Amino acid sequence: MTARIYRPARTAMQSGTAKTDRWLLEYEPERPREIEPLMGWTSSGDMKSQLKLWFDSEAEAVAYATRNGIAYRVEQPHEAKRRSMAYADNFKFSRVGQWTH
Repeated sequence: MTARIYRPARTAMQSGTAKTDRWLLEYEPERPREIEPLMGWTSSGDMKSQLKLWFDSEAEAVAYATRNGIAYRVEQPHEAKRRSMAYADNFKFSRVGQWTH
């Protein structure tokens, strides 16, 4: 079973960068989930899919996986390209675009 090591991105509901500096090791599912015919619930017999291990660095996660003989795949994070701009910049005198109001 292959494990995936990655640094999760922040959710759309987060404005800060809290909890985005830790690395996560989680197993990929061995088989697809099944829909139970009576109730319609989604179920799986794969217990390792519920396991999530958090590490402070990528090196610690890789060391844990190699020490325990776990096949792993490391996904490097994509850094967001953001331009920081204050609300007051809309009203500054040296504004490049014209004011539309």
